This record gives sequence, C-alpha cells and structure tokens, in this order.
Amino acid sequence: MSGSAHLPFDALNGALKAAGEETRLRILGLLAEAELTVSDLTQILRQSQPRISRHLKLLVEAGLVERFREGAWAFFRLAEGSGSAAFARTLVGQLNPKDLMVERDRDRLIAVRTARAAAAQDYFRAHAAQWDRIRKLHVTDEAVEGAIRDALADRPFRSLLDLGTGTGRILEMFGPTLERGLGIDLSLDMLLLARARIERAGLRHCSVRQGDIYDLAVAANSFDVVIIHQVLHFLDDGARAIREAARVLAPGGRLLVVDFAPHDLEFLREEHAHRRLGFSADAVTQWMGAAGLDVTMHTSLSPEPGSDGKVAVSLWLARDPRVLAANDVREVA
Repeated sequence: MSGSAHLPFDALNGALKAAGEETRLRILGLLAEAELTVSDLTQILRQSQPRISRHLKLLVEAGLVERFREGAWAFFRLAEGSGSAAFARTLVGQLNPKDLMVERDRDRLIAVRTARAAAAQDYFRAHAAQWDRIRKLHVTDEAVEGAIRDALADRPFRSLLDLGTGTGRILEMFGPTLERGLGIDLSLDMLLLARARIERAGLRHCSVRQGDIYDLAVAANSFDVVIIHQVLHFLDDGARAIREAARVLAPGGRLLVVDFAPHDLEFLREEHAHRRLGFSADAVTQWMGAAGLDVTMHTSLSPEPGSDGKVAVSLWLARDPRVLAANDVREVA
C-alpha cells in the first residue's frame, strides 16, 4: 500500500477482522475477478444465502466491498478509491493463484459466468432482428466507431464513463487503455449483455451498473471522458442529461455525444421508443454550452452512397474549461 493509502488504526483493525475469516477471504478473491450477486456466491461457495449475506454485510461495513442495486438484484464488487479498498486489493494480490481452494473457486466462477453469457446471448438472439433493422438505417458501426476514436485521439485518458452503455461496446473499445471504466444503463437486459461482453474481454477494471442518467450515483469531477452514444433520442430532457454528464467530468475532461442527425422516420418513435427524431447541430451545442462546457467539434457522418441508410450520425465534442492541476497535466499528457 502506498503512503496515501494508509489507514487509521480503527479502520485497519476493522478491515483485518473482516478479511480474517476463510469464507470472507474467498469472497474477496472472487470479487477481484468479477462483480457477483449473493446467488452467484452461494453457487460458487456452496453455502446458504443467509450466511453469504452476513459475510458480505461485514465486508461492506469494513469498506472492503461495495454493494449496488440493479432492480431486484444486488451486485457486489471490491471497493474502489479508499484506503480500505487499497488494502483489499493488496490482500487479494497475496493469494497464490495455484492454491487448490483458489483454483476450485475460480473454476466454479467460470461456470457461473458461462451461464450468464449464455443468457445474454439468448436475449441478443431474441432481439437481434430489431437491432439489425435499425443499424441498416444509418452509417455503419465501423464508421461511427472510427469517428469516436478519432474524436478522442488527441490525448490519452485514464477513466471513462459510458452513459446508456447498452451492450457495453464502448467499454470494450477503450477498456484496454483505461485504468477505470464504468457503464451506466437503466435496462437490466442491456446490463446483462454489457456485463457478459466486458467479462469475455477480460476487462476487470471496467464495470457496469444500473443507474439514472439524470441523477448519477457518481461523484463530481470523477471521469476524464464521458460518452453518451445513441442515447439522447430516447430521453425527455437531453439538456438535463448533458448537465449531469458535465457535473462528473474532471477538470479539463471531455464529453462526447453521438446521436442521429434530424430525420423523418416516424416508425422509430412508434415502434422503438425514440422520443426525438435526431438533433440539429445547434441543439446539442447549446445544451453543452449551457452546461458550462466549451464545444470543440461537431461533425456528421452521412450514409454511404447506394446503401440502405437514410439517417446521418452526428458527433459533438466538448471540454470542461477548468484548468487541470499541474500534477494532473503531467499524468494525462
């Protein structure tokens, strides 16, 4: 543990007591690999739900584990951003990965994750026809993703918040270069897909959770980059969503919005819950400015000639105008 992660005596004593028990240490090892529910842990550890819940309660109270809800489910993961969190990760790092108990737990975890991935694929297959129909209407995914990469290519970033993460594709794109990635979505079905995707990609430093885009359970000044990709057209109040995204940007951070340009395809509103049929360049630009951001780029991608596409895709990039502290400038540059 670094000097900045030193704990007060009571906090360290509490962390040691919480971690110093066989099942709880096994839980910490598992949560270092993936976010898990009580049900997942009962399957892996072969213990009753009340017993697992009691262990988790102690770990949460000691600051070693975080709990967050998704509908009727509660997920658990190793804590982040505190001295107790650093202690938990240091402790897990001392476990021998070839220990028989550790290997057995990992094998059972693989089985749980495999079942989760299968459920995600079942959902994808059931809805693939709908998504494919919409994809054919606009610029190819490859072209849009290329434009997203280009928009953010001028300097590296360490943390990313993906609002309306959907299937988790944005986290998968940028995950290998991040220290921390978080995806937020309201849909439990989409979170199922996203979690399966990032687990399949081995992105342990990325996670997804259910949340309200208008009221994020995220501290201010938390992320270098926030992306809102194909989300605004579902919302009643896009300006409010952008204000909330701006709140969580770190000084000098960037907000990238990707959405449809104006179009007249009413069936998207009637059949797919689109509230808005695209956005003019000025609309999103004004929202970003009102949120205190400096708009640095707007561009539109038109469908390729001869394709079935009828809808252009627009990108807006804005920057938080606050000056970075000298040490942050050195680290990000």
